[in-house]
Amino acid sequence: MLLDIFVMEEYMIPCLSKKLFGIDCLGCGMQRSLVLLIKGEFYDAFLMYPAIYPMLIFFGLIGMQQLQKKINLHPYIVFFGTITAITMVVSYFYKFFNYA
Repeated sequence: MLLDIFVMEEYMIPCLSKKLFGIDCLGCGMQRSLVLLIKGEFYDAFLMYPAIYPMLIFFGLIGMQQLQKKINLHPYIVFFGTITAITMVVSYFYKFFNYA
């Protein structure tokens, strides 16, 4: 398992926006945050990409909705999708204005 994490770190997809324009995108840090999450470094994962937790809940709810059609999770999916988007935008501008 530990070897798989090191392999993941070697083959991360580079940010096209950062390579071409030198500016982070809204998703910058998500891959590294997932690796930190797999390693069990939950606080560092949040610092790397604050939207990681609402995003995981959002995708988990979408997966549950696909598996269990009888349960209506649409209001929760919309709520966590909105929270994820807001967290992404707020953290992006925070990072942009404080670290640029």
